[in-house]
Amino acid sequence: MLQLLMSPRTARTARGLIGAVADAVRSVVAPASLVEQPADVEPVTAPDPAGLYEAEEIPAVETIEAAAREYDRAADQARRADRGKRAAKKVLDRLPAGVYGGWKVFRTPSSRQTPDLAEITRIFKQNGLGPVPMKTCAASLKVEAVEAPAVLAAV
Repeated sequence: MLQLLMSPRTARTARGLIGAVADAVRSVVAPASLVEQPADVEPVTAPDPAGLYEAEEIPAVETIEAAAREYDRAADQARRADRGKRAAKKVLDRLPAGVYGGWKVFRTPSSRQTPDLAEITRIFKQNGLGPVPMKTCAASLKVEAVEAPAVLAAV
């Protein structure tokens, strides 16, 4: 029985399953970590979504610049906060529930649910349904400071 658990095939299957689960987690936590892009390649841009401003509705360039500056600042602040939260969580996750100084550490059940990709994949394979259908996530909004073209700078 122990030999069945230690066979190379079982190890490969377990590694494949762990890899699939790790990719699924990374796709939620840090989707960019799944895609490797060489430094000299321009990032791919997604098509514009529906519901954009009409030409006559577009705000003044100064308003757009202020919004982009604020978005960039807030996104940077959120990334720093996420790193700090992850570092603190490493310590707090290992503590048993209790009161520590002026802080109560406890856990509550999550109301969030997520599909069990391993079980879905197993069901698809068992029934010969092919690969599990996937859909792309919504495009991410990004801003980047660039030098204004001479035409816009003169306006």
